[in-house]
Amino acid sequence: MKPGLFSFFNRVGAWVLLLFLVTPALIAIPVSLTPKRFLSMPQGEYSLRHFEKLFTSEEWLSSFFQSGVIAVSCSALATLLGTLCAIGLWRVSSRYSELVRAFLLLPLIIPQIISAMAFYRLWIPLGLLDSYAGLILAHTILAAPMVLITVSASLATFDPKLEQASKNLGASNWTTMRRVILPSIRPGVFAGALFAFILSWDEIVVTLFISKYSVYTLPRRMWNGIRENTDPTVAAAAVILIAITLIAFAVSAVLSRRNARAQAE
Repeated sequence: MKPGLFSFFNRVGAWVLLLFLVTPALIAIPVSLTPKRFLSMPQGEYSLRHFEKLFTSEEWLSSFFQSGVIAVSCSALATLLGTLCAIGLWRVSSRYSELVRAFLLLPLIIPQIISAMAFYRLWIPLGLLDSYAGLILAHTILAAPMVLITVSASLATFDPKLEQASKNLGASNWTTMRRVILPSIRPGVFAGALFAFILSWDEIVVTLFISKYSVYTLPRRMWNGIRENTDPTVAAAAVILIAITLIAFAVSAVLSRRNARAQAE
């Protein structure tokens, strides 16, 4: 098979797989426009009443705010920790560093239900159950491995001679880190921060275990809306979540292209 033909079928297969994964989520769009009080497909009549309820209800707005605070905090902490771990493991490249890397990636391998039970058991004596701090720390532990992966991928293409040249010119380790290494791996850091934000924003399993009344995130409210009264406002919230995710990925793609052009020039 010719390389061009193989590349064509590869792209077509990727788009088909993407549509297969995304299409079920798009069902939330017509359901959110139903004029009825329960989850149903609109039949010739559409209404924005559920979006109006979403943006006027104090409960839904409070959940939006709480999810935003937790996701931003988690993204910042996970990005800091994941980036430092990736750079440290990159500097100390050995058999033991790979063992450490494998250990740090365990949160991605262990099923979330197991992680949720572990957090619940650990957070009780620490007094972190049903608190912002407990949820932020739990989400940070789950999200940091994603940052580690994306930053490590960026470091794999980084030329160590640039670091050596910076030190030969008299730059300190901190200056080299700030002026040479971090600008070169910026796309990986930003991608990791984005993935960490989305993971925290959408996370529900751990949240159900370690939060109850004081912290009521958006996914938790959506879960209760489906379980208790099948409120179509849940579909409206899902549409907003999809839109925020798509915007975040679009911004990431634009910034990545700009960085690639800047490096090429």
